[in-house]
Amino acid sequence: MSSSIVSTQDTEHSQKLLINPTASGITVKGSITIPGDKSISHRALMLGAIATGETVIEGLLLGEDPRSTAACFRSMGAEISELNSQQVVVQGVGLGNLQEPQDILDAGNSGTTIRLMLGLLASHPDRLFMVTGDHSLRSRPMSRVVKPLEQMGATIWGRQDNSLAPLAVKGQQLQPTHYHSPIASAQVKSCVLLAGLMVDGKTTVTEPALSRDHSERMLQAFGATLEIDSDSNSVTLIGKPRLQGQKVIVPGDISSAAFWLVAGAILPGSNLLINNVGVNPTRTGVLEALEMMEADISRENERMVAGEPVADLRVKSSQLQGCEIAGDLIPRLIDEIPILAVAAAFAKGTTVIKDAAELRVKESDRLAVMATELGKMGANIKELPDGLEITGGNDLKGAEVDSFTDHRIAMSLAIAALNAQGKTTIHRAEAASISYPNFVSTLTEVLTS
Repeated sequence: MSSSIVSTQDTEHSQKLLINPTASGITVKGSITIPGDKSISHRALMLGAIATGETVIEGLLLGEDPRSTAACFRSMGAEISELNSQQVVVQGVGLGNLQEPQDILDAGNSGTTIRLMLGLLASHPDRLFMVTGDHSLRSRPMSRVVKPLEQMGATIWGRQDNSLAPLAVKGQQLQPTHYHSPIASAQVKSCVLLAGLMVDGKTTVTEPALSRDHSERMLQAFGATLEIDSDSNSVTLIGKPRLQGQKVIVPGDISSAAFWLVAGAILPGSNLLINNVGVNPTRTGVLEALEMMEADISRENERMVAGEPVADLRVKSSQLQGCEIAGDLIPRLIDEIPILAVAAAFAKGTTVIKDAAELRVKESDRLAVMATELGKMGANIKELPDGLEITGGNDLKGAEVDSFTDHRIAMSLAIAALNAQGKTTIHRAEAASISYPNFVSTLTEVLTS
């Protein structure tokens, strides 16, 4: 082993990750299995909790975010067994039967938890719910889901004109709506559709571009009736369905696979197989972007698992080329832009990422943070109002960098450090556990020299 990867205590509440590729010729090889898809894990827990009967979930992500979802729904009466990646059993309360919790619901760092859950809370008449999150989540905008819910008749109070958590929700009998979302957001769409479960009539959401469709697929699997118009990017849910518990098999998260896809592409001599990756077309924008950059990625053993397309992905090293990433592609790779910025730093030519202002209100301002932290390593990177401009070719050098408690930033910087000269120290690296608890051990496992 010619590289050193050490995780140490940084302060009382945080850790730092030291990466020192001490010799040339480091590659990633072998075969790995990645954690379960975070989006699907959240939705499986939520729909299992409000369905009738038993839901069995295999392959659940064990990150902090799904744990927050499970804790919230346990507080509202659902029986959820101890979380593990083999099998989680959920005994649902039935549609409309979430209990008023005795305490404040804590969504932790999870925007998916709080935004999707608000749709369910708002539609339970005569019940009072209060929900909050950690420091980061309390600064993230909630008006994008509060406004459509208010359009349906919801009563929600919060800071800064009901736009920031903590939020108080007084459940109401909501009304049918056709919501034209100004942004392509699966969280907004899912929140409104979940609120529509308790509505007499139809609830429709129209988006400017297609966002991920895990909610639609899973709602249908649990028994809901949906009408999907792909020409107008619209989905309509028929209210008051009978949701029945299901068996859910969670595929590997393509957002987690993206780190290894980029590592394999930028480290010479690499040949890595990533098993059991969800390749839902609404999530494969990262594959399309890397293909535009001429990455050597192939799909093997393509199959359907519990309604979701799955494949094994093989990546080999290649000379990446700069490209433009923008437009309708952005909603399908929004979470992967930090690691794509790393790929661009090692590409020939200039990569321009546009139409991604959404990244400024994630766990961190991901545009500003990636520009600053990759810049510390010597990358030629310029922050744009809605994206990044990265010119490849500069040799990156080890540096002291910070995750800003953002899991995707922490892991993206770790991959960049593998191909940098000298030691990189990533502060607050424990953030990776939000979506990838065993990231560091997998990093050590796949590195060869």
